[in-house]
Amino acid sequence: MKHTYIPRGVCPTKLEFELEGDVVKNINFSGGCNGNLKAMSSLLDGMTVKEITERLDGNTCGMKSTSCADQLAIALNKALSENREK
Repeated sequence: MKHTYIPRGVCPTKLEFELEGDVVKNINFSGGCNGNLKAMSSLLDGMTVKEITERLDGNTCGMKSTSCADQLAIALNKALSENREK
């Protein structure tokens, strides 16, 4: 199932990904550090929500209280929770 999330406090304006059960596929950030986000998306493709969030949850960027990685973890947990409620 495809999900869209609007990140807060970071450069990207939109985050899209697919969940197949708890496996994450096709992560795509709109905006932000293009090369870094493409690399992160590629490295995480096929991992479970748990594997990703254990690594990325709470990650910060500079003086910000969040990061693109942290926002991805938040989005994945939200999407997984919404899927389970259905």
